[in-house]
Amino acid sequence: MSQTQPTIALITGGSRGLGRSMAEHLARSATDVVITWRSRQDEAEAVIRTVEAAGRRAAALQLDVGAVVTFPEFAERLGDTLEREWGRSTFDVLVNNAGTSLHNSIAGTTQAEFDEVVNVHLKGPFFLTQSLLPLLADGGRILNISSGLARFSFPGSSAYAMMKGGIEVFTRYLAAELGARGITANTLAPGAIETDFSGGMVRDNPDVNRMVSQNTALGRAGRTSDIGPIVAALVAAENRWMNGQRIEASGGMRL
Repeated sequence: MSQTQPTIALITGGSRGLGRSMAEHLARSATDVVITWRSRQDEAEAVIRTVEAAGRRAAALQLDVGAVVTFPEFAERLGDTLEREWGRSTFDVLVNNAGTSLHNSIAGTTQAEFDEVVNVHLKGPFFLTQSLLPLLADGGRILNISSGLARFSFPGSSAYAMMKGGIEVFTRYLAAELGARGITANTLAPGAIETDFSGGMVRDNPDVNRMVSQNTALGRAGRTSDIGPIVAALVAAENRWMNGQRIEASGGMRL
């Protein structure tokens, strides 16, 4: 990453929840931000205002990470945005964060449900990363977001967790194949976080929140403010020697 021009990070699903926390903390770490949003432009614009209030430059682009056919056009829009707003043809950090949840048993999961999580959590990140590699600067960073569920098991999460396990393997291959360009790739696996993910289940359901807290060494569920600072540290220019690793940020869940 260049030391003479601002670092630019692209965060998919950056308009709320974990993505918003990432954008805000990266801005505090002197990083400019491009976020993607799917359906809530108002929330994306609120993040832009927050980033700009921190003295950084920001942009928001619409993207459905499950719609692979749109990725070439998205890469073109991103390239145009980089040229227009930053006078650059590349960005420095890619955070594959966007996602949806699925809670169903193995017996009950339909092919349509399974296909959706494949597109959003596995096929989407693979081909979006592929589409953006020409725009990712040498010496850059890729951070893929996984889940604690790829390590420990809760019934009803099998399909979702399978995709996250695949992302962790994908990360290691990215690290191996992109090393010649000085690009690192790592995985961050949050535990259960109090957001509107899964319909706000961890945040709003007292029984679920209690169960998570009882299974976490630090005695509570995670908060979005727990994750943003970790992302900022993992993608920092100084963190150049960590590569191909899985880092879990779960407060010590199910140890």
